Amino acid sequence: MRRILRDQGLTLVMLGLFVVFLGAQSVTGFRVYNAERVQMDEAEISYSRYLRSGHFIEATFENWESEFLQMGAYVLLTAFLIQRGSAESRDPDKDKDADQDDEPVTSKSPWMVRHGGLSLKVYENSLPIALFVIFLFCFVMHAWGGAKVYSEEQIAEGGHAYSTWSFLHTSQFWFQSFQNWQSEFLAVGSLVVLSIFLRQRGSPESKPVAAPHNKTGA
Repeated sequence: MRRILRDQGLTLVMLGLFVVFLGAQSVTGFRVYNAERVQMDEAEISYSRYLRSGHFIEATFENWESEFLQMGAYVLLTAFLIQRGSAESRDPDKDKDADQDDEPVTSKSPWMVRHGGLSLKVYENSLPIALFVIFLFCFVMHAWGGAKVYSEEQIAEGGHAYSTWSFLHTSQFWFQSFQNWQSEFLAVGSLVVLSIFLRQRGSPESKPVAAPHNKTGA
C-alpha cells in the first residue's frame, strides 16, 4: 500500500481534490438552483434530480470543455513551437526528435510501437487525439445542458424552448465558451513565460534553481 501511495500519489491526490471540489460544486449549485426556483415561485427539486439538471450539467462540462481544449492544444503546439528559456518548451538547439530517438524499442515498449506502421503513427499522436476527443464530448454535453437551462429561462419569460442545435447558434453558448477558453490560454501562456524567470525546487515543471534564464526545457 505504501508503495502504491508513493508511486501513484500525484494521480490519487489530483483525483481526490477533483472529487472533493466536484462534490462541493454540486452541493452549492443545488442550493443556488433551488433558491432561484423559489424566487420564480417554482417548487424545489431533490439533489438527485439536480444532478441530472441542465444547471449542473452545463456548469460542469462548460469548464471541462475549456480544460481539455487547452491541454490538447498545448500538447500539440509544444510539438512545433518554441519559447526560449521556458521550462515548458523544447530546447531550440536540439533536434525535436532527439529524446524519442534515444529511447530504443524493446519488448516492454507499447505494442503499437513494436508493431509499427499505421498503429505507430496513431500512437505517436495519441495524447492530443485523446484530449481533443474528450473536449468534443464535453462541448456536446455543455451544449445539451446549456440548452435545457436556456429553455427554462426563455419559457419562464414567455418564450419557447431551444434544442441543443439551436442553442449552439446563440450568443449565450459562445459567450460561456469563450470566457473559459481565453482564461485557460492566458494561464498556460503565463506558465510558459513565468517559468523562464521563476523556479520551484523539485518540480519537473521548473528548471533547476541555478539554471540561467535562457536555458530551455526542464
